[in-house]
Amino acid sequence: MKLKPISEQVVCVVGASSGIGRETALRLAARGAKLVVAARGAQALATLVDEIHRKGGDARAITADVLRFEEVKAVADLAIKVYGRIDTWIHLAAVSIYATFEETTPEEFKQIIDVNLTGQAYGAMVALPHIRREGRGALIHVSSVEARRALPFQSAYAASKHGIKGFLEALRMELQREGAQISVTEVMPSAINTPFFAKARTKLGVKPKGVSPIYQPSLVADAILHAVEHATAEITVGGAGKALAIGQCISPRLTDRALALVAFEDQRTDEPKSTDAPDNLFHSLEHIDAVEGDFSAQARQTSIYTWLETHPLVKTGVKAGVLGALALLVARGRTGQKNRTKKLKGQRGKG
Repeated sequence: MKLKPISEQVVCVVGASSGIGRETALRLAARGAKLVVAARGAQALATLVDEIHRKGGDARAITADVLRFEEVKAVADLAIKVYGRIDTWIHLAAVSIYATFEETTPEEFKQIIDVNLTGQAYGAMVALPHIRREGRGALIHVSSVEARRALPFQSAYAASKHGIKGFLEALRMELQREGAQISVTEVMPSAINTPFFAKARTKLGVKPKGVSPIYQPSLVADAILHAVEHATAEITVGGAGKALAIGQCISPRLTDRALALVAFEDQRTDEPKSTDAPDNLFHSLEHIDAVEGDFSAQARQTSIYTWLETHPLVKTGVKAGVLGALALLVARGRTGQKNRTKKLKGQRGKG
């Protein structure tokens, strides 16, 4: 499957007001893509479009609440009206609450599932017909490493991310069977230094944070831009997230115990935050439009694992080198064993 270069694409970014979505939109615009950016907050979108235009890019903004199918459809309609097509749809909009399951209300749980999961499905539903008509393109959905392994305090969030994995797998198989030239990608970030934690509702008594290590949002943007041009089923951002997923596959019980030791305390900061502090669970926080969050000093700028995932030729070379080295070691071991056996037989013959 051959996708267009970024400079020739029309891309919709849903959840673009801050964090990963904002960084991705800025990167795409710098590479020459035409953009439609969407989120709930008009003010944050306005500052994003203004920044893109000042740097010579081309973008249009539209406010949309992903809970409402017609508003998500309006994002696609704007792209068709202004640019005539959609090549790639990138969906990032998400909310969360940091609380135990028993402290989470039915309304809070439903809101997270509706925004994070149903909203993602709405995005695919409105974009797919336009991408199909174009003949090729990509659906890129950002979930989380919690699509593979849940963390405490995030029952609803983890459930929504597991759901994204399921619907994307089903959709991917359906498109593959019919031979459609449409890539379906799930991007699964580890803990990322964005305003997500400052925006989230919390019942922990303090401002929450991601489980260490935390990575910079630029790494996720790099992975998304790779998927815009290269058909990819899934990309995990951050070696820590991949290690967690591997641990879950090998031994869920051991992973439970390991997370029980670190994840409860590691998701807490020392900064007090009350339950009634402003959050974005039901309404946007217009004043927050930054890319990075409050953990820049400790966030990792690089991930060797993710870099290899987005450079498949290098990754193949590394694998070949490792396999070659192992084969050489095995061959040397066999040769040494044969020599030792011959020597031992010789000694016995002399005896």
